[in-house]
Amino acid sequence: MTIATRLAEREDNRLPARLARSLRTITTRAGLPIEEFDSWFAERRQAHRFAVERLPLAKLQGWSSEPGGNLVHHSGRFFRVEGLHVTVGAREWQQPIIVQPEVGILGILAKEFDGVLHFLMQAKMEPGNPGLLQLSPTVQATHSNYTGVHRGAGVKYLDHFIGPGRGRVLTDVLQSEHGSWFLCKSNRNMIAETTDDLPPDDDFRWLTLGQIGTLLQRDHVVNMDARSVLACAPTTRPEAGALHSDTDLLSWFTMERARHDVRVRRVPLADVRDWVLTDEDIRHRDNRYFRVTGVSVEAGNREVTSWMQPLFEPVGLGLCAFLVHRFGGVPHVLVHARAEGGFLDTVELGPTVQCTPENYAHLPEHERPPFLDLVTRVGTDRIRYAAEHSEEGGRFLNATSRFLLVEASEAEAADEPPPGFTWVTPGQLSSLSRHGHYLNVQARTLLAVAGLCQGRL
Repeated sequence: MTIATRLAEREDNRLPARLARSLRTITTRAGLPIEEFDSWFAERRQAHRFAVERLPLAKLQGWSSEPGGNLVHHSGRFFRVEGLHVTVGAREWQQPIIVQPEVGILGILAKEFDGVLHFLMQAKMEPGNPGLLQLSPTVQATHSNYTGVHRGAGVKYLDHFIGPGRGRVLTDVLQSEHGSWFLCKSNRNMIAETTDDLPPDDDFRWLTLGQIGTLLQRDHVVNMDARSVLACAPTTRPEAGALHSDTDLLSWFTMERARHDVRVRRVPLADVRDWVLTDEDIRHRDNRYFRVTGVSVEAGNREVTSWMQPLFEPVGLGLCAFLVHRFGGVPHVLVHARAEGGFLDTVELGPTVQCTPENYAHLPEHERPPFLDLVTRVGTDRIRYAAEHSEEGGRFLNATSRFLLVEASEAEAADEPPPGFTWVTPGQLSSLSRHGHYLNVQARTLLAVAGLCQGRL
């Protein structure tokens, strides 16, 4: 007797069309009407007590400095602040770094209402967010959080993403966080579909992709983790072709990874040169890049309602921009293979420009990042998208960047890009985002923008 073999489809060919329909849907009877979003969001801000107070590092309860200066939590979990020595080719520097080896879950729950996919989004407070409250994934939790190290309440809807009873997985990929501030940090970026009737919760609302795209056009509404997950959605973009084939693109990227010599080693925080450690904070001697500061937090709707922690606070407003151009009628963006000390594998694809301009203002133009002056001086008629978004508010304080899509002229696009840069289509980036550690977190935000804010490319 033979056992019948049941083969699964390699791809869900219906899913891209379902996602596209959700993207076209702004008006919905099943979810939250977009015109009621502001009143609901304001209501959630008023419903709970939120307070963040700056504190000297020396006064953070539950945290202490080890011999050597490393900043650690008394549980031995959550995260540590250590020193890192980085060598990238001929460049060499030292800096503080967040060490958090555990893998968190960033999960968005999807459900179909009236034939349209909706996504369960949460009004979530993070201490480092401008305005504190932002729209986050259904589940946004570190391993320490959802395993109860903090001894707080359980994470709502977690069972839809872990364990045997979880929903139908639409995407599940390990993605990096900030390679400049985290050492080898990854999160599971997940979208899972359910048919369950879920108990209502005032802090959560169902939204379509079209509604989320509308909100992405506003400053500081959709948080970094939500943007990252949405960038990984398995969409199919109708593109007639590309300047470079997928094979050539992968070959170029592999060459970029192979040619970069990136070496890192952890060092005691007290030994990190050019950085000053005090009871108040940790800062660069020239007051550039970022500082490490402390906060005391109260949040009425979190699993733990009060705590203290260190946060990384950048010095200055960041800038993340893609140059965009149509080749043969097909939109392309200019990506940069960036080497950062915290990446798992030498380089990841980032925006054309990703920096804090203030850190380079004292340098002559030829020593500033390529294309920085172009995107900062371009006229508003060539800016396809502009909004300020903050980075992950659970580890970073007021870490805000201006995200841009900037149209490149024929002359600017005709030139051969500098080494480390190449033109790719949004569809090619979307395919790469389904695999881990190809696109950095800043590029994923811009990919989400390009996909959800219609008419921007």
